[in-house]
Amino acid sequence: MPSSFADRPFNKLVLFDMDGTLTPARQRASQEMIDILRQLRKKVVIGIVGGSDQAKISEQMQVGDFDVIRDFDYAFAENGLMAYKMGQQLPSQSFIKFVGEDRYKELANFILHYIADLDIPVKRGTFIEFRNGMVNVSPIGRNATTQERHDFEAYDKQHGVRAAFVKVLQEKFADYGLTYSIGGQISFDVFPNGWDKTYALRHVESERFEEIHFFGDKTYKGGNDYEIFADPRTIGHSVSSPADTMRILKELFSL
Repeated sequence: MPSSFADRPFNKLVLFDMDGTLTPARQRASQEMIDILRQLRKKVVIGIVGGSDQAKISEQMQVGDFDVIRDFDYAFAENGLMAYKMGQQLPSQSFIKFVGEDRYKELANFILHYIADLDIPVKRGTFIEFRNGMVNVSPIGRNATTQERHDFEAYDKQHGVRAAFVKVLQEKFADYGLTYSIGGQISFDVFPNGWDKTYALRHVESERFEEIHFFGDKTYKGGNDYEIFADPRTIGHSVSSPADTMRILKELFSL
């Protein structure tokens, strides 16, 4: 048993995606979910692996006095590029250091021109969100309302807006060493190859867990949970909603 977590009866780590897994997309977790996570943490080590930055993850998971940094053993924002263990920050990595300012500017300019020429029903604001470890691109803009997000998600399923956008970027910037990952309802992430959610596993290798479970909803090829879900180091669980996550947790860990 790793000394860090000697108080847990099982030497297992359970990792969770956030949107669509622990919370409805861009909404807060339920009190029921928080209660189950607290029960689970008495038995195993738990962690969250989100593509969003730390502020967004904390906001969505803040229910009552629940705190992401304190109440998860591991908190991995931006796929683990910003990482916390037992409340302590671990070494971080940076997208801009990897790509360089000039090449990033070329990429950002192309993305904005492409969106400007895109004919979709609605456009709002914040089409590119620059994060520490990645760039998040949204054809509709991250300022969209919840209803506009739902509408765009349905439109995108029919017209493949994000998939077509990604294909163009893969071809245009083939020499950049970047991965494009469609996640959530309205956007896709752009990050260096290997900086998907499996990046978070680098931080837990030394603990030698007997099992690492991962729960996510975008586990299909091209989804932002796919790589960690399919990784041989994890036992993957594909879920359709937070209710589905709770159901499986109750069955699997006798909660």
